[in-house]
Amino acid sequence: MADSTYGAVPASAAPLAAPRPRHAAIVRLTHWITTLAFLALLLSGIEILISHPRFYWGEAGNVLSPPLFKLPIPASRATVPTGYGYVLPDQNGWSRYLHFQSAWVAVLTGFLYVVFGILSGHFRRNLLPARLSLREISAVIASHLRSRSAAADAWSYNVLQRLAYLLVIFVLFPLVIWTGLAMSPAIASAFPPAVTVWGGQQSARTLHFFISIALVVFLLVHLAMVWRSGLRARVRAMITGRPPTPEERT
Repeated sequence: MADSTYGAVPASAAPLAAPRPRHAAIVRLTHWITTLAFLALLLSGIEILISHPRFYWGEAGNVLSPPLFKLPIPASRATVPTGYGYVLPDQNGWSRYLHFQSAWVAVLTGFLYVVFGILSGHFRRNLLPARLSLREISAVIASHLRSRSAAADAWSYNVLQRLAYLLVIFVLFPLVIWTGLAMSPAIASAFPPAVTVWGGQQSARTLHFFISIALVVFLLVHLAMVWRSGLRARVRAMITGRPPTPEERT
């Protein structure tokens, strides 16, 4: 009788199935393009803001109008009263050009991501919470505060992460784009309702500022959580798609 083990391949030598990617290629690509575009928007937006660090409500606003509020920083234009005895270098030209170009990169990249997310089921599978309750949200927050590894789930997001990502993707980003377009004279002329819904171009500028601040806060919290849950493994997963190993998660 022949030996049944003759010619068998040892289990340790059998090829292992490659683990499925933590993030799809489209998700990784759009993530990094959006990251670069957002950083360019943030840098150029700060330079634009410095040229006139005063905010108004309504359709019009200038140095002769009382501001809704103003930032206590020097300006890059001598005509803007700030209380400082000097002005900063005027970088308004290149910053507006970069802001405009980066905004379109972000819009087109976001559109590609949303189309992929809908058609592939990415939003339904990875971002929509299976159930939503205050108790579950409180438990997630408590686990984040207690343990470094509580946030290090290799395959899924917790309910708090899902809500945060949905808020950014479907609320904050559309609003920051809409208010940004509402500040454009061309858009205001072609589509007046896009501006009047905010109460005027200056109102849109003020709201654009606060929505941008909310996005920056999200970015800082996101970076902090990535750092706590394993920076190297998380960044590698977003570059190569390979999920963190159990050792890396602990």
